[in-house]
Amino acid sequence: MTPYSHIARRMTAATTLACACFSLTSLSLADDWPQWMGPKRDGHWRENGLLEKFPEGGPKILWRAPISGGYSGPSVAGESVLVMDYVRSDGDPTPSAGARQNLSGKERVLCFDAATGKQKWVVEYDCPYSVSYPVGPRCTVTVDDDHAYALGAMGNLHCIHVETGKIIWSKDFAKDYGAEAPFWGYSSHPMVVDDLVITLLGTQKGVVVAFNKQTGAEVWRSLEASAPGYSPVNLTQAGGVDQLIVWHADALNGINPKTGKPYWQVPLKPMYAMSIMMPLIHNDLVFAGGIMGISATVKLDAHTPTAALNWEGKPNNSLGPKNSTPVVVDNLMYGFDRDGDLRCVDLLTGRRLWTTTDPVGGRSQNSSTAFLVKTNSNFIIFNEMGELITAKLDRECYSQISKAKVLEPTTPHANRKVIWSCPAFAHRCVYVRNDEELICVSLAAE
Repeated sequence: MTPYSHIARRMTAATTLACACFSLTSLSLADDWPQWMGPKRDGHWRENGLLEKFPEGGPKILWRAPISGGYSGPSVAGESVLVMDYVRSDGDPTPSAGARQNLSGKERVLCFDAATGKQKWVVEYDCPYSVSYPVGPRCTVTVDDDHAYALGAMGNLHCIHVETGKIIWSKDFAKDYGAEAPFWGYSSHPMVVDDLVITLLGTQKGVVVAFNKQTGAEVWRSLEASAPGYSPVNLTQAGGVDQLIVWHADALNGINPKTGKPYWQVPLKPMYAMSIMMPLIHNDLVFAGGIMGISATVKLDAHTPTAALNWEGKPNNSLGPKNSTPVVVDNLMYGFDRDGDLRCVDLLTGRRLWTTTDPVGGRSQNSSTAFLVKTNSNFIIFNEMGELITAKLDRECYSQISKAKVLEPTTPHANRKVIWSCPAFAHRCVYVRNDEELICVSLAAE
């Protein structure tokens, strides 16, 4: 079994059913984006028939739907778009990097019709916040078959029926495990592996936890660390076994996804416990990096479930991402450094080939953020200013093709307003949100 065969099987069945029932709609010809960074968690958008260059006036906005605050990116599955937000009733949400802020309000999971933007259902629950940057939840909802798994900023995990909005089961990490939310809130987008849903928990009794996806029963807990960090888990196959890759505040780890048994550990300690990006897997290499130039790749052994350090980043090479995870194409890694510099790095050696700030307005800024996806022909970037960019990237340079403003930034940060939410790419559209609305933008070629 390949690492993502369980996803492929479910997507094939869902696509067949969709085509049979909705053959007259454009949705039947399109791919889903059911989790963080797409179907394979690799930031590649594999649909055809996309715009190469935006028309004059920008791409067409198909619909807008009102929502509230949050960093949670949307996910798209069949006819549904799911996203999380926070409706504040009391407290000051202005971000402070040095302190937790206390808010009162409701955290919500919302479902919209992918074609029209009409709200289908909402799940909401009281959720006092005590986190830094308390605008709203961080995690993208993960959809598997007819179940959606939504993890909130304070550690409320819900399994919800996608069509009806009925809560199937739920967990409260504080009440159930005595876990304290990380300083910047729970941010590890849940991952479904076969019969399990897996995310970071972050107690002395286990950094990472796996639940039965149908019942919510705990199956295993694993690893110990000084702090859980914020990184989503990832999955690969090496050494003859499936391996769940976990980056917590102290190290990169490979563990058995069925049992939680550790296979290997390589120290990689980011500043301020800020293991944020998802471990990036390419063939037998695993990359992770963070602020202050902390980065490394480990090489997975082909015959046994072990790993060893391959190269370690230095200040004048590699890449130290903060808010977004890089994308790899042909052994080249493209990603945004902590202050918005887009960099191209040779993944095999760590050598930095070029850097540019053009996609983020031509200058580095504190935590400047953009999200990058690879299409079949080029790249699409969504930056914190609400701009979509199509561009060519190769080992020589960055070359912009077109740019269009599609959404206003609304979240305050460092004397500016930003959008720090990763879009979803599906149905030849991009779905993106700020703290006021979710929009659907057509990227279909005419």
